Amino acid sequence: MKINPRRLLLHIVCVIPALWLFWQIWLWYNFASHELTANPIEYITDFTGDWTIRFLLLTLAITPLARLTKIKSPKYRRAIGLYAFFYGLLHFLNYMVLDYFFDWPLILEDIFKRPAITFGMLAFTMLIPLAVTSIKFIIKKMAANWQKLHRLIYLITVFAVVHNYMMVKADVLIPVIHAMILFGLLGVRVFLSFKKRKRAMKNI
Repeated sequence: MKINPRRLLLHIVCVIPALWLFWQIWLWYNFASHELTANPIEYITDFTGDWTIRFLLLTLAITPLARLTKIKSPKYRRAIGLYAFFYGLLHFLNYMVLDYFFDWPLILEDIFKRPAITFGMLAFTMLIPLAVTSIKFIIKKMAANWQKLHRLIYLITVFAVVHNYMMVKADVLIPVIHAMILFGLLGVRVFLSFKKRKRAMKNI
């Protein structure tokens, strides 16, 4: 089995933030000096949430970048999408375990009463079927339906960015940057779709 250097490098780069975070948590657990600030749980929440959004945005950026660089994108897009789910899962587990200690009544109340949490939970819930259907066997079985399902990534990213913005209490710079990048990527997507449709009409 040949190792694809590009794919290997991709996995190494994508896993580095998680490895760094686990190392800092280990230091915190052992009462050693760490970088998790005075509020480690809040730091972990923000860290995993920000990286989830970064990978979601990168997933949306893959197709435009592929058209510019002529690199085949599906396998890289799928891998990056799975890393978005991975960091989203860490974000979710931090919320469930460290924040609320599996207090289900309080969690449900939080989800239904706080719009910011509602948007975040919707985004993560919709990410689950995308992750489950990213196995090659399922992709082949679903055929064209796979692409239709995975268009949810746009709505998921919108919900995640809205959740990110609403959760920030003071400095909204990072959420605004995320929103601007998302707006730009959606604009590029609309432009490419319009260009493709215009080309198709000329060929009729």
